[in-house]
Amino acid sequence: MRIFFISVLFLSVLSMQAQEPMKLSLDSAVNYAVEHNKTLINSKFAIDKSSQKIKEAISQGLPQIDASLDYTNFLGAEAELHLNPEAPPVIIEFNPTSNFKASASQLLFNGNYIVGIQLSKLVKTITEQSYQKDELEIKYQTMQAYYMVLATERILIKLEENLKNAQLIFENTSNLARVGVIEQTEAKRLSIMVTSVSNGVKSTERQVELGYNLLRFQLGLESNQQIKLSTTLDDIANEIQINNMVVDTFNIENNVDYKLVSLQGEIAKKSIDMAKANYLPLLVAFYSYTEKIKKPKFDMSPKHILGLTLSVPIFAGGQRKSYLTQAKIDFDINENTKDLLTDQLTLQEKQLSYNYKNLNEQYLSQKENVVISKEVLDQMNLKFQQGIVSSLDLTTSNNDYLTAETDLTGTILKLLNAELELRKLNNKL
Repeated sequence: MRIFFISVLFLSVLSMQAQEPMKLSLDSAVNYAVEHNKTLINSKFAIDKSSQKIKEAISQGLPQIDASLDYTNFLGAEAELHLNPEAPPVIIEFNPTSNFKASASQLLFNGNYIVGIQLSKLVKTITEQSYQKDELEIKYQTMQAYYMVLATERILIKLEENLKNAQLIFENTSNLARVGVIEQTEAKRLSIMVTSVSNGVKSTERQVELGYNLLRFQLGLESNQQIKLSTTLDDIANEIQINNMVVDTFNIENNVDYKLVSLQGEIAKKSIDMAKANYLPLLVAFYSYTEKIKKPKFDMSPKHILGLTLSVPIFAGGQRKSYLTQAKIDFDINENTKDLLTDQLTLQEKQLSYNYKNLNEQYLSQKENVVISKEVLDQMNLKFQQGIVSSLDLTTSNNDYLTAETDLTGTILKLLNAELELRKLNNKL
């Protein structure tokens, strides 16, 4: 019985631990996503597969050994051999035969083989670079989701605080209206304000949960896993203000898309080499051993055979030339694509820097707007309690304050995303 209670207690402790939310800072969330995001897991598998492709390409130039065993029965067939017209023919019976054969071949020279290995290694490099791009994208999306949750939670906190204050004012106003000190119209106007803020709270709560679901998806977590974020939106915004990372000079060589296009250009070069290698001969050495388990009566075939096979391409109807021309065209297309991408990325960096500077100025000015609107709202609350202003004035001030808070939060979110875009462009996430 004692063991039973201990077991129940132990399971209860485990259950409580399982229900504890996962605490994640911004950095720890990004690191967790890199390790557990399902898209990145597939990208890692692709790298492993490309490593096997290299081994496959190399193995084609290594010795190839085959063995076979056969049995043939001619079902009593015979052949007549007439050596002398006056003499009866010689009857040759086809006895059943059985052979064991082993053969080995070794590629001595093949231009395509050499270039093929180089291409396989380049493909692996591109796969690794594609993983880096996927990792950058997952980091970007995880941080965006993290920012979104923080922003909506910040708005929700402000709305809840405002709702409590509005409910308190409404209760006091209702009591005054009930005893006839003020008109019922004032209380009804305030009830509209309370309802409006309450609806805003409910809508924001749903947005918060939606943001958490998106973050769970990026982290590779179960939908019922509880998360608690330990980094605040203001902490991140202040860190951006201190570090000011966007002042770094844009280096297009760091951009992942530019790296991929450059690697594709290397493949285009190797494809030209591959097309040229089609004009080169192919040389293969081979050895064959045959052990006759059941021999025919007449047998002159040797057991050991050693030889060379040289294949020289002479004429293919212009196919090889066409393949070479296409490879050169692909290379020219890649060079033009690289120039086009350079122009696009340069223009994008200028636009993002411009957006960031504008948002940074808006952020600083809207911080002051929130302070001012909060002071005005506090003064309106005091004046309303003294009967100096109407409930309409109070509602207007309350709406102005909520708008200022919402605008500030929205600007912070845009500022963080703009900074995030710049770091992503420069591959510095």
